[in-house]
Amino acid sequence: MKTDLFKNSSKQSSSLQIRGGSSTSHPSPHVSKGKQIVQGHGEVFTHFISLPLAIHPELKQKVETFRNSVLGNNNDRKPLKFQSTLDEMGIEKSMFISPNSLHLTVVMLKLENKEAVDAAQDILKSVSASVRHALDNRPVFIRLKGLDCMNGSLDKTRVLYAPVEEVGGDGRLLRAYIIIDAFVNVGFAGKDAKSRLKLHVTMMNATYRRDKSKGMTFDGREIHKEFGRTDWGEYLIREAQISKRFWYDANGYFHCCGSLPFPHK
Repeated sequence: MKTDLFKNSSKQSSSLQIRGGSSTSHPSPHVSKGKQIVQGHGEVFTHFISLPLAIHPELKQKVETFRNSVLGNNNDRKPLKFQSTLDEMGIEKSMFISPNSLHLTVVMLKLENKEAVDAAQDILKSVSASVRHALDNRPVFIRLKGLDCMNGSLDKTRVLYAPVEEVGGDGRLLRAYIIIDAFVNVGFAGKDAKSRLKLHVTMMNATYRRDKSKGMTFDGREIHKEFGRTDWGEYLIREAQISKRFWYDANGYFHCCGSLPFPHK
């Protein structure tokens, strides 16, 4: 059992920028509850395994400050030169991620009924010991630094995100493949889930845009020039959750259908 779970993790580098697929980005809280989305090869995903980051007030504040700075809502700061051309750049408020839903995505899931959700909860519990062993029973901290665009050039940005690095460079977080394997094996995840893994924190996404007539990209060059070296800080990964897409709890984070605690100390 252990051999199967760990067979891929030893081949990965300490970098968390794994290429090979499209972004697993998520809609903004403005999207109506219960809606599903088609991604990849016509696959419909209803849930996903998330690593919550919205639990960190410092990160939420930095992301909110970033949004307000771009939009010109920081009254105590000097306006940025490009703010007069936001419309031409294709930028609007709805494209920014809510600080309350900040997260990393591990794998997208298709859980079409209660029985499937119950089974997913059992799967997450079943890999708990293996995950703790893979993490050497030690806490995992990540560092978020800079901004980059997903699948394209900055002048035609679809997703602007903060790259993720594991503090210490041990590559332990990449052993999240254990979780991915478990869901792929029962058909709850897409077959190409591993190749599409790209741990990142979405900051802006053109698909969130309310006015779809403006297209699915925006010009991110000036934003990158201003904020491309931002240090977002270091943060502890406390758990993995089965998150329900487009449904939000009172705190603004995706509705939790089950969780797997990570080592805290």
